[in-house]
Amino acid sequence: MDERSAPLPYPSGWFCVGRVRDLPPGRVRTARLMGEDVVLYRTRRGAVRAVGPHCPHLGAHLGAGGTVRGEELVCPFHGFAFGPDGSCTGSPDGVRFRASLARRHLCERDGALFVWCGPSGGPDAGAPTWELPPAVGVRPLAWWSGEVLSHPQEVMENSVDFRHVRVLHGLDTRETAPPEPDGPLLTVHQRTTTRFPALGAVSLEQPVTLAGLGMMRVPVEFPQLGGTLWVWTLPTPVAPWRTRVRFAVTATVPVPGVGSARAVDRAASWAALRTAVRIIKQDRPVLAHKRYLTQPRLVPGERSIGLFRRWARQFYPGLHDEPASGFHGEPATGFHSEPWPEPDSAG
Repeated sequence: MDERSAPLPYPSGWFCVGRVRDLPPGRVRTARLMGEDVVLYRTRRGAVRAVGPHCPHLGAHLGAGGTVRGEELVCPFHGFAFGPDGSCTGSPDGVRFRASLARRHLCERDGALFVWCGPSGGPDAGAPTWELPPAVGVRPLAWWSGEVLSHPQEVMENSVDFRHVRVLHGLDTRETAPPEPDGPLLTVHQRTTTRFPALGAVSLEQPVTLAGLGMMRVPVEFPQLGGTLWVWTLPTPVAPWRTRVRFAVTATVPVPGVGSARAVDRAASWAALRTAVRIIKQDRPVLAHKRYLTQPRLVPGERSIGLFRRWARQFYPGLHDEPASGFHGEPATGFHSEPWPEPDSAG
């Protein structure tokens, strides 16, 4: 599928391109975003940068052998160096030229790296028109990622599709108040009732925050245990109708007489992550065969889906040919049918 035939175009917004811990000072990495490579690097002083992949001299790929020298990124082909502003600063023989690297806006948040994509998607992304919400003060202890043949909007829509949660997953999750849109942010209010050994039935309040179509953040409080669970869902479009979805989890579990123990928190985080991956696998056989419907017939109790889709339209500023109601003109697709990998072993 190419970009022109995809049911939805690339959205604008902030999208995750990797983990902060994978980009220490002096490291160069390549990430895939909206059909092209983005080169990420961190200078020796700790500044992080995202640039277009090719050297403007003769087109060498800066992520394939490029190095960091102090505060500069050095091309592996002819040794041309580029400063933090993208300009050419020199070469082994002292020659410079005026062309600069295509810079991308990048920020670090909650242990993840995010790159801004404007309405055009590609390198000409423009300046960000909004910022991600402030960091929550904890970093994920467990990560998982996998690709789906879908779109970030479809991944995020699961946050308001309560009917499928009950039918497919057998979870008692209910909406407690209508979603609250606030510009690029959307807050979803929900409550899940579940059972825990020795605790019986427990109701968990789960306010879900969507920041555009690239970040979903969910805090879950466990008042009976005094613990907190944070879950991030980070869908990133890598090609037309293909999305890399990252899940990140961190749990804080107080230990009597000790407080929060790192080993306990890490084990609880991995257990929660595996639960999330298991639930998503239940979605796979249904979503893999879904058809994109331009006029889904939503039923009573699904108004939040319509509201979500109307809110999501702001991330396609050039799209005017779809109805805006959300009840008779919005899309729905499914996940890729390839096997899902197990969570990686890096924390």
